[in-house]
Amino acid sequence: MDLGIAGKVGLVTAGTKGIGLGIAHALAAEGVRVAVAARTEADVERTAQSLGGLGVVADLLTEAGCRLAVSETQHVLGPVDILINNLGVRAGSSWADTGPAEFETAFAGNLGVSTRMTQLVLPGMVERGWGRVVVIASVYGREAGGAPAYNAAKAAEISFTTSLAREVASQGVTVNCVAPGSILWEGGGWFRRQQADPEGIGKFVRAEMPLGRFGAVEEVASVVAFVCSQQASLLNGACIAVDGGQSRSNI
Repeated sequence: MDLGIAGKVGLVTAGTKGIGLGIAHALAAEGVRVAVAARTEADVERTAQSLGGLGVVADLLTEAGCRLAVSETQHVLGPVDILINNLGVRAGSSWADTGPAEFETAFAGNLGVSTRMTQLVLPGMVERGWGRVVVIASVYGREAGGAPAYNAAKAAEISFTTSLAREVASQGVTVNCVAPGSILWEGGGWFRRQQADPEGIGKFVRAEMPLGRFGAVEEVASVVAFVCSQQASLLNGACIAVDGGQSRSNI
């Protein structure tokens, strides 16, 4: 299927590894001119070369870093048509090690970055009458679970998505969430847990993953690419679980 987004400019935050990297490649395969922004120079350069796109070395946890990512993309590729808010920060793992500081860190590294990046590109999208904003949330945002601060921050991102989507839809911009379940990729969190405790992770998969396996980066990326498409014009304010049935939410 031709998604109708060839020639558009896309910016993916934290786009050099895992889900972000998969999304960047999925968009590039559709002819999108892709920029990725991340902190590690070697990863950024390698990814930009593999995509034939742009890499921006920036600390997106700062306002200056967010502004740099957007300004460099606009200068080299043109105005941003597609924004993928993929950056996510964890802080604490349970209530035993979670307090106000961890909540502040998680909200700043998830909702804060997504909000700032969106505000930087949204006026241009509205002016041109077309845009796609996608927030990569989590199943542990649609429902309770996982690290408490991360859970709350991802739930806040979903709320942000719904609210903004209602405000800008009439101006040609859609805003949606994609909520991945447990995704396995080399070097990622589930990969490290699997290496450390294969028996325990095997039990987790059998108990929690109806498909009997982890999800793959490409399976999330293909959904994100469709959400960015011309064909997804009625999709707005949605939070799409891409988890193989892992989540238990009724909504």
